[in-house]
Formats: sequence, C-alpha cells, structure tokens
Amino acid sequence: MRFLKLLLILCLFCCKEKTEKTVQNSHFTLIPSTASPYIQVLGTVQDAGSPQLGCTRDCCKDLFLDPDETRKAVSLALVDPEFGKSYLFEATPDIGLQLRVLKEDAPIALNEIPNGIFLTHAHIGHYSGLQFFGMEAANTNGAKVFAMPRMQNFLKNNGPWSQLVSRGNIKIQALQDRETIVLGPNLSVTPFTVPHRDEYSETVGYRIKGSEKSVLFIPDIDKWSRWDQDIIKLISEVDYAFLDATFFSTEEVGHRDISEIPHPLVSESLDLFKELEPKEKEKVFFIHFNHTNPLLDSESPEAKMVMENGFGIAQFKQRITL
Repeated sequence: MRFLKLLLILCLFCCKEKTEKTVQNSHFTLIPSTASPYIQVLGTVQDAGSPQLGCTRDCCKDLFLDPDETRKAVSLALVDPEFGKSYLFEATPDIGLQLRVLKEDAPIALNEIPNGIFLTHAHIGHYSGLQFFGMEAANTNGAKVFAMPRMQNFLKNNGPWSQLVSRGNIKIQALQDRETIVLGPNLSVTPFTVPHRDEYSETVGYRIKGSEKSVLFIPDIDKWSRWDQDIIKLISEVDYAFLDATFFSTEEVGHRDISEIPHPLVSESLDLFKELEPKEKEKVFFIHFNHTNPLLDSESPEAKMVMENGFGIAQFKQRITL
C-alpha cells in the first residue's frame, strides 16, 4: 500500500512538472477559462498607419521595405473568457490581422468574428475595416456594430457601408451618450462624446468596466481644454487610461497647418498631468501615434522621457486584466 502511495505521488509530480513546462513554453500567458475579462491592445498607430502613404521622411522610408509588424491602427479588444466572448473597439484597416492575433492569443476558443464591435467615429482608421465584412470578403451574417446616432445614419445612408446593412452583413446596435451597455454579469461599456472633427459622425470615448478594474479609452479628441469634462478627475476614477497622443509636438507637422488637425500634444498632456501622484501617472498609457511621433520608437529620447516621468506608452499585444 505504501509503495502504491509513493507511486501515485511520483505520477502527480511528473504531471505537474510537464504542465508547468507546457505553460512556460506557451506563446501567451495562460488564463483559466473562468478568469476575469481582459483588455488587449491590437494597435497603437494613427489612422493612416506607419509607414504612411507618400511619406519620404526618415520615420517611414525604411519601413516600406522592412515593415514593423507591431505598427497597426489603434484598436483595443475585450475578451470575456468565462463566457467565450470577444469585443473589438474600432474596425481598422488592419482588422484581419488584429482578429487573428486576438484569436491565437486567447486562452479559450473564440469565434472568427467578435461578438460586437464598438466604433468611436467616422475617420478612416476607426471604421473602414468594416469593408472586410462584405460579400467580397468575409460576408458575415449579422455582425453586431455598436454606433452612436450620427454614426448609424452615416453607415445606413452611404455606400459601400449601406450595402453591409441592407445585406445583413452587419447589424447596427444603438448607442447613446453616457448610457451603459451591459455585456455580462461583471462587464459593461459606457460611451461618452468628446469634441473632435465631426464631419460625418459624433466622436466618443469609452469606459470599459470589469468586476475589479476599469479602463478609459479616448483615442481621438481635439484638446483637453475644449472638453466639458475634467480629464484629471476621469483618470482618478479608473485604473487605466489609454489617451490620444497623436503628435508629440508641433515640430512633427511642419508641412501642414496643425490647427486643422487638433489633438492634445503629448508635450501638453505631460504638462497638464505633471502634478499627478505617481500612482495616478502609472494609469496613463499614450496611444494613437502619428507616423511622425517619436514615441513609436521606444529607444527615442522622447519615449524614455515619458517613461522616466512615470507614464506608459501603449504596446501592441499589451494585456490588462479587468
């Protein structure tokens, strides 16, 4: 009997050691199927990508022949492992690769098409990936697309997007300013409008809330000072904040009138946030980088300065548990 007990203990130890090695060699961090929801960063770059069409500057010229596979248009994913569901924030031109990364990195089996796509506004990098849901591509059936009223009208009344609606490739789900969408027992999403160049639609940010933590996502806004909300207060109310960092400074855009494309400069945000306590600074992750933005290079003096001051720079495939 004692021999059988020793043999059983030895077998259990060997199985445990084999499992641990398998987990360590895995290409993602293992999360049990009953784990909390998590956010994954699937893109950090401004709408037009990096390198950008027509750019001959040093920031782009080598990337045309030797692309950086981490430079994808801004997008977040939300995964609920317990219920086997996934949600996408933004439908970018890089959506095919982004959804493949999401599926391969997930600890559970996910559908090829997410359970919902939340759009922020009608600028090219944030919704044009919907084209791949049409009959020329995936030809989806009723993919849920969450949109605000003007964004809904834009999709319904302008081709080729209207064809996606009429053919049933996408099914639009109505959003309203500050009205919470409940996705599960401990998971919700709340849109809120922000000032931006709203030529075709309103622009929103999102607050994503899990059972323990919450995330603020504002990839596009004109200026913090033009908003009727206090960004400092909003940062204090969440655990993480992914914030617009399109341009580091005005020096990047010498060939264009920056007043036509207003964003909070990173230099301005750093000045605005400089009095935050260290624990508050740690919440901030800059995202949505123009192809000229030096924060795309983690070794640049600007990137090092941002991190030395206690702030974060969003990274492709970065994960945050909610």
